[in-house]
Amino acid sequence: MEEKKYIFDDPKNVKRLLWVFYACCAVLLAADIFFHRHVVHPWESLIGFHALYGFGACVLLVVVAKELRKVLMRDEDYYDRDR
Repeated sequence: MEEKKYIFDDPKNVKRLLWVFYACCAVLLAADIFFHRHVVHPWESLIGFHALYGFGACVLLVVVAKELRKVLMRDEDYYDRDR
């Protein structure tokens, strides 16, 4: 019996998806350059500020979650132990 093949099993399709992703990023960056934004703080007028801010927030979230895991983690047999 032959194993079912999915659309992203083919590396060519993954490359196509990445190119679409890169094209979307380029279009959004171009829109950031050409369209006027009403900013509140001066640093918001930097090109790509919101992308960098979002990336930084995501990295910070992952780092905080890794540290929080050390505090909240239980032993493997936490629920199986007799009380």
